[in-house]
Amino acid sequence: MQLTVSIPDVPGALRLPPGVLNWNEEQFFRFCQANRELRIERTAKGEILVMSPAGGYSGYQSGEVFGQLRVWALQDGTGVAFDSSTGFALPNGATRAPDAAWVLRSRLAELASADKKRFLPLCPDFVIEVASPTDEISELTAKMEEYCECGLRLGWLILPASVQVNVYTPGEVRTLEAPASISGEPVPPGFVLDLRAIWNPSF
Repeated sequence: MQLTVSIPDVPGALRLPPGVLNWNEEQFFRFCQANRELRIERTAKGEILVMSPAGGYSGYQSGEVFGQLRVWALQDGTGVAFDSSTGFALPNGATRAPDAAWVLRSRLAELASADKKRFLPLCPDFVIEVASPTDEISELTAKMEEYCECGLRLGWLILPASVQVNVYTPGEVRTLEAPASISGEPVPPGFVLDLRAIWNPSF
């Protein structure tokens, strides 16, 4: 199946309303696999969001976040870190790809091998989203709330433009102003993200 869509000359994601592409899970998965250079998500209502590659600063910031999480996860061993190319099939029907995510190994062990080759059918224990200049903050906020509704234990929404971090836990959201670092206690236990490179990229 070949799909050609004209992309409007506007910033942000290309949005395909529910019903435009009435794909089942298999068709949507194949579409994402055929377009690995893009970041593609699907909302619980069936809207498909196609996002272009990130700009220099945004790519560096999200890469730095994942890099720190991955290094810690390899040392800690209790969970696995995933980058933004990983899709998560949430319980509400949405498919999301956070900038960085962490899942307990005990939960991953419950999945069949076939499930691990596709979009992981669970909500991560921990996610980090980094806002880019073209992102709508209201949409990122709604996404973080969606994660929480689906079982997220901790989420960080990093806002480089305002030098803030919104911290999401079940039933609570709090804002940190220009923190130099932030701790993942109680989940992921012991992980500390150094934010200095996020606020001031080294190039």
